[in-house]
Parts: sequence; C-alpha cells; structure tokens
Amino acid sequence: MEGMEMDVEEADPTPSSRNFKRFGLKNTIQTNFGDDYVFQIVAKDDLALMAVSLSTNAVKLYSPLTGEYLGQFKGHSSIINQISFSGSKNPDVLHSCSSDGTIRAWDTRSFQQVSSISAGPSQEIFSFSFGGSDDNLLAAGSKSQIFFWDWRTKQQIACLEESHMDDVTQVNFVPDHQNKFLSASVDGLMCIFDTSGSINEDDHLESVINVGTSIGKVGFFGEANQKLWCLTHIETLSVWDWKNARIEANFEDARSLASDSWELDHVDYFVDCHYSGEDDRLWAIGGTSAGTLGYFPVNWKGTGGAIEAPEAVLHGGHTGIVRSALPLSSTRTGQQFHRQDIFGWTGGEDGRLCCWTSDKFLPNVSRSRSWISSELVAKSLRRRKSRHHPY
Repeated sequence: MEGMEMDVEEADPTPSSRNFKRFGLKNTIQTNFGDDYVFQIVAKDDLALMAVSLSTNAVKLYSPLTGEYLGQFKGHSSIINQISFSGSKNPDVLHSCSSDGTIRAWDTRSFQQVSSISAGPSQEIFSFSFGGSDDNLLAAGSKSQIFFWDWRTKQQIACLEESHMDDVTQVNFVPDHQNKFLSASVDGLMCIFDTSGSINEDDHLESVINVGTSIGKVGFFGEANQKLWCLTHIETLSVWDWKNARIEANFEDARSLASDSWELDHVDYFVDCHYSGEDDRLWAIGGTSAGTLGYFPVNWKGTGGAIEAPEAVLHGGHTGIVRSALPLSSTRTGQQFHRQDIFGWTGGEDGRLCCWTSDKFLPNVSRSRSWISSELVAKSLRRRKSRHHPY
C-alpha cells in the first residue's frame, strides 16, 4: 500500500534573492512503511513513467505527473545498483543490475521479467551501459572486471581484467560516439576504450585518466559530449576533456566551496550533477544530512573555476540523506509538466519521494520552504516547443 500526503511545513528564515523564483513541495510519497531507502529515480524518455529502486531489492513505478503508484518489479536477491529505461527501440523495457550478479529486463506493461544475463554466482554488477554500432553491445562493471555481451544472443564477447584493480563503479558508452566507452573504478582510474571490432585491452585501450581517489559517478556534457564530470567517494569534483585526457577544473574542497555559498547547514555530500545543453551550464547537486538539497552552479571554465551560490534550494521535504534527484522542468518534457510547473522529484534514506513544484499550486505558500532560480526553470517554460536531451 502506498501513502501520499501534502507536506508543506513551517520554515525558519532562509536566504532570498530577487533572482529566485519560489518553488515548494507539492507532495510526498512514502515508498514503504519501514526503514527502506530510495536508491535511484529514473524516467522514461517521454516521461510517462518514473522508476524507483529501493533497498528492498524491488523497483516501483509511478507517474511523474501525478505520483500515482503503478506497480513493481521483484526478482533481484541483493542490492540494485542501477536502473535505466531502454531507448526508443524498446520504450517499454526497464533494465536493472544488482549485486546478485545479474542484469535483468522488465516489461513495464506486464510487470514481468522478460530477460536476464548473469555474470556468475560470485560476481556483483555495479553498473551497465548499452552501446556499440546498433546499441546491442551490453557492458557491465564488476569486481575489477568489465564484461561485454551481445544482448541479442546473450553471448559473452569479452572480459577485461587488467584495466582496473578494484570494483568498477561506472561504465558508460559516450553519447553520440557509439563505440567509445569509459569505465571508472574505486582504484581512481578512468579508462577510455574503442569497442569497435574484437575487444581487448592491448589494442582497444586508448587512454587512462588518474583521478587519484575512488570514483563514484561520472557524466558526459558539453559540445559533442567531449567534457566529463567526475564525483568521487570523498566528495571531490573534477571536470575533464576525455578525448585529450586533460583536466579542466579540480574542486578538491567542493563541499566547503558549496557550503560557503549559502547560509544553511554544511554540504555533506553530492548526489549528482545536472547539465543543461540549452544554456551550456553545469550544476552540482549537494545535500545536507538533514535532507536539504542545493543546485550549485559549477563554473569550470577559466583559471581556478568556482562553485557558486545555489540557484535552487529544496528544503523541507526530506528528513535524511537524499540519494537521487530527477529534474524534469529542464529536460525534454511534455507540456503537462510545464502547466503544473513541476521541477522534479527527489528520493532518499527516509524512504520518501518528494515532488517539487511552483508555489502557486500550493496552500499556505508563505510557509513554502524551497527556492528555484529562473536559470533552471523559467527558460524551459518560455520555450515550450524546444526539445533537448536529459542530462
């Protein structure tokens, strides 16, 4: 049974700015009655569905527009480390990978598992990515290994064992570069491969980037997706040109820089980064242990770089660490999201899903506890006909 509630609480005084548009908490969903975490939130390309992975080893589906609970997938026997919707070729399929060593495909219409690949009984799968010339090459990061399968035949094509010495936390085919592939690991290395032809480390490893500490998340951005942001497990942030293996900016004290830019609690961690291709702008999403989130602009160009004052503060929805943030208003959304001014969803260790929206739809707006700048939302509202890719 799912619980939903309106939740706009009394707030202490918080910073304000004439450049900020006020947003607030539309509603919250309690994903379960217990101590369950929300791990990740992802949306289908057309935003008709939103998938949420939980610490119960289940995935639940909701409507991003209404928050309606639609159903769930169960089958994994250990932690789900990543979920992702398929692209336009299979729009009704969701993929998931787990520490049980499997990657599974689920039909979002029947809520049934339709396919599965196993890396072996002693393996864990921490991340996966589809790519190659026809998007049927499946890569997976495991314990110091990178597996490749042909998804159509389920046959293993390659297993790279020498590039990393520890858990491979991220694998990604580079958008718009079908055969370019990046892996990142707890060993602090990012490796760039060309996966065309027969895949092996001797002939296909193009470059190695040494970040110097355990890597948590990476993402591509910028013109032709040539730039790469990297978040580490000690909460540092760096920006790279992956084609040239060149560092563009390095924020070893990212938390302190973010904390100094506002008057709220200290920023304890970073959830993710968000990029707007329309404006060529990058934000680091930082959070406090009490559940407040800030969208901090990252000025990575020029000498030194800077993490600037937040252009969004989401405050009052969560009571613990936030694990995932899904922006909707600046992705390629349908007009129904613009009409309701829905900014996005967040989920965390309190088991809550929170929807953030314009305060004009909320009662008691004087008590709303969130702010959002025009840079993150207003441009997408003005240009309703434009469509561009999610971050």
